[in-house]
Order: sequence, then structure tokens, then C-alpha cells
Amino acid sequence: MAPENVRKRSSVANSIEMGGADKKENGVGNIAHEILDYEPTGWFEVTMMKTGNSLDGFIKKNSSAMKTIMIFVFNGLVIGFFFACMYYWMTYSSDPLELCYGFGSLIAFLSIIYFFVIYFLVVKKFFGEWFERTIWTKVDNMSSYLWKIILFRWVFCLAILAAIAFFLYWDTKDAPERLISLLGLSLLLVMGFVFSKHPGRIKWRSVTMGLLIQFLFGVIFIRWDTGRYALQCFSNKVATFLSYGVEGAGFVFGDLLVKQEQVFAFSTLPVIFFFSMLVEVLFFWGALQWFCLKLGRLLQVATGTTVCESVIAVGNVFLGMTESILLIKPYLSVLTASELHVVMSSGFATVSGTILAAYIGFGAEPAHLVTASVMSAPAAVCFAKLLLPETKRSLTTVDNIQPVEIKDQSALAAATRGATQGTALVLNIIANLVAFVSFIAFVNGVLGYCGGLLGNPDINLEWIFGKIFIPLSWMMGVPWEECELVGSLIGLKTVVNEFVAYQRMGEMKEAGLLSPRAELIATYALCGFTNPSSAGILIGAISAMAPNQTETLSGMAVRAFFAGCGICFMTACIAGILMPVGSFG
Repeated sequence: MAPENVRKRSSVANSIEMGGADKKENGVGNIAHEILDYEPTGWFEVTMMKTGNSLDGFIKKNSSAMKTIMIFVFNGLVIGFFFACMYYWMTYSSDPLELCYGFGSLIAFLSIIYFFVIYFLVVKKFFGEWFERTIWTKVDNMSSYLWKIILFRWVFCLAILAAIAFFLYWDTKDAPERLISLLGLSLLLVMGFVFSKHPGRIKWRSVTMGLLIQFLFGVIFIRWDTGRYALQCFSNKVATFLSYGVEGAGFVFGDLLVKQEQVFAFSTLPVIFFFSMLVEVLFFWGALQWFCLKLGRLLQVATGTTVCESVIAVGNVFLGMTESILLIKPYLSVLTASELHVVMSSGFATVSGTILAAYIGFGAEPAHLVTASVMSAPAAVCFAKLLLPETKRSLTTVDNIQPVEIKDQSALAAATRGATQGTALVLNIIANLVAFVSFIAFVNGVLGYCGGLLGNPDINLEWIFGKIFIPLSWMMGVPWEECELVGSLIGLKTVVNEFVAYQRMGEMKEAGLLSPRAELIATYALCGFTNPSSAGILIGAISAMAPNQTETLSGMAVRAFFAGCGICFMTACIAGILMPVGSFG
């Protein structure tokens, strides 16, 4: 560095120098003057400055080559680790090769990672334009042209219906009573159309494609054991990842409240802090935006939904309703009423992967719990769009979604802000949960008082809903003699929560009161957060993240609640149709 450049003073130094005479007594001005006017004179100092400048220039000049070298070094370490694990497994381990555990899970994980790496860095980079220009464009133009032909659309739809009808006939010819569930599915769709807010604006593409995808998921994950195993494996990994948030809660609140007593406020809600931090970091890196856009484009082509609707539908399969809305947190304030309805309905119709262990402990089959969440994802799009169709222009489609402004300067700052913002979310959830549960207790108290005057003090909301759901239980495929039992379980879940309902189902199962088919249908029908306390949690969470949507949420909460109920019942009907007699568990 030239001496004349070193001697240049900043405006700050000049101002300090001007005030140096006034501050001569304490020497502040002279000290600053000397520090900023300092020039290296020693050989070592001059050499270090020149070396630093040369190193900076070398890094900037050869950044591409250094990036390539780092990629090769990192991949070499990964490959070396893989072969070391393979040597250990072949030499010392006696565990079988399973794709969900041990060395098998490493094979599956690296296969998925390197598939996408090769696709994006090699296949798409060198062959993407050629494929899109010569093949995809022609296929897209041809399909668009054919779809405009009314005759083709009718023939295509009738062919799909014929294929489904033939499959159902062949599959249920030895057990025709399974087709009773088809009656329940048809009734739910008709009721959705009758109570639709804008029946003339229904987009039947979203409804039919959502229903078709739900049926295909049922075939894959109910009738195909391999598909059900793969889904359960992935769900276990997600639940394991989120359980690390419990470790942090145990460190702060103690294991007695978190792990032994499992108090809801101390064991379940603190996971939101961990997940909120993770979401903010992924947004800072741009990974979550990329995932949202790619997944949104895929599902929008299939069902005609927007990005946020698509991401919520998939996220709710493995995440809870409060964790999943964090995936679209930056867009909540601009969602339309119909999009918010999908968000709420999807949250009500699924359960969190973090609490599946509690249901399993009550006696529910884990494979069917996971399958129920997966099947409810496309059903949420189907039924929610049937009850509340879109009437406004969405701002979150793939074509017009606006990028999120990143205000954080580092990943650490994003992590800190995400964890801190979880505080308001948790407090809102606690407040709404206390209020709603207290209100239900008050209503049950009034009903018990009135019933006591008539000689029946046991009347409450669960008893009333249990009687109401008897016809619905039969149309879902439950044997008539067990309809009152399953109806009481549905009423218990609707009024209290699914924890109590699954616990009661486990007691019925141990007492031999439920047949395998009734247990199957009840497992799917109860698998959802459709209860008043969950409604309070979801409304509180969205209101905390998007205060401008509070009025909209209040106006659609009841509709979304019944939509969540209908989605769970649709899933139970399809499970009743597809599950062969004697194959439960």
C-alpha cells in the first residue's frame, strides 16, 4: 500500500482533529488523530499488509476454482465416510439392511441427495433446454389442445371413472358390504356442494383432482405394504427431528414437566421455538422459497391450487398445524379468504407427526395414522375448495408470487429472530386454548344441569354428538351394532380432542367392543385436529403472524371446522372401501 494512501484521513478523523484543541485536556482528539494517522514502518507490518491484500486478490480471482476444489474435497469426504460405513457394516455389524435404519438409511439418504445434485447440475444444466424445447413443449401443447376438445375431456373422465369402477368391482366382489362406505363418500360430497358459499364458482378441476389423488394415495399406502412402510419411515424421521426441540425444553423447564409428566405447555409448545428458528434460517438461505416454488408449480399443474395451498397441504402430512403455517408465514397477510380456508381446513384434518406416539400408546395402528394424514392432504384441497371456492385474484400463484424481503444480515440473526418470534405465537396458543376448553366445560355444565332436572345429569355435548353421528358412522361402513360406539368416539373427538377419543378407543379395543373394521374406520375418522381447542390454537397462531386477517379468520372458522370434519370422514370412507376384511394391522 502506498504511503500517501495510508496517510489519507477520513471525515471522522478530520472532525476529531478540528475538535482536538478543545479536548486537549483529556487527549481524546490527539489519540484519535494519532491512531488514524498511523502508518506501518516496520518490515513485518508492511509485509503482513501486503500479504493480506495479495490473499484477498487471489481469492477473488480464483473463487470459481476454489469452489470447485471445495466441492471435490467435500464429496471425497462423503464418499470416504460411505465406504467406511459399508466396511463396518459388512465386517462387524449383524443388522439386516433396512432402508429406514442404520446403513440402509444412509444409502437411501445419499441416493436422494445425489439424484437431485446430478439432475440439477448435470441433466438440467446440459439437457434441460433441449428437453423443454423438443419434448416438453410439444407434449404440453398437445395436451392443452386435446383438453380444449369437450369430447376428449368427457372420454378421459369417463375412462378414469370406468377404471375406478372396475377396480372396486373386482376388489369388493367377495365383500360387497365395503361399498357402503362409497355411499358415505357420495353424501359428504353432495353436502359440500349444497353448503358451498359460491356453488357457481366451484373449480371442479381442483375438486376432482384432489379426490383422485386421495384415492391413489389410498391404493398406494393402504393396499401396498411397501408404500405404507416407506411413508411410516419418513414420518418417523420427521418426528425424530422435531423431538430435538423437546431436549431444549427439558434443559430449560426440567425433565419432570417435559418428559415425565409431559405437560402440554412445556413438552409440546416449545417445539414451536425450535421449528420457528429453523424456518427463518431456511428462508435466509433461500432454500424454503425454492422448495415452495418447485412444489407449488408441481401441484398447481395437477390441482390448480396456489403455492401456499400446495405447501400447506403437503406440510400438514408430517407437521402440526402450528408448525406448518410457519412454512408460509411471510405470505399469510396477503392470502385470500379461500386460501385461508384451505390452510385452516388442512390443519384441522391432519395431525402432527410429533404426537403420533401418544396415539400409538393408546392402541392405534401407526401405519394407519400416517396413511390418514397423507390421504387427508389432497382431500383438504378437494373439500375446502368445494365449500369455499376462490372468487378473488390470488397473490401467491407461481406466476405472480412476490419474493420475500430478507432483512437479516446473517443466519445467526435469522435464527435468533425466529426463536424470539415464537414467543408471541406460543402465548396466543395458550390463551386461546384456555378460553376454548373453559367454554366447552361451561356448556357441558349447563347441559348437565338441564339434564339433571329431567332425570339425566349425564347429558353433555359428547353424548349429543354421539347420537347425531350414528347414521354417519353407518354410511362410513361401520357395522350397525357398533355405530353408537364409533359415533360416541367421533363426538368425543369433536367436542374435547382426539387424545381423549383415541384413549377411549383403546379401552373399547381392550374390552373387545370394536370389530377390526369398526376400529379401522374409527382410526381414520379420529385422525384430525377438529376440536374447539385446536380451533383456538390455529386462530391464535395465524392472528399472531397476520393480524390483518383476524376478521377474515373469525368469519370462516366454523366453516373450516366442519370442512376439517368432512375431510376426516372422507378419508375414513375411502379407507373403508379399500381395506380388505381381516387385513387390519
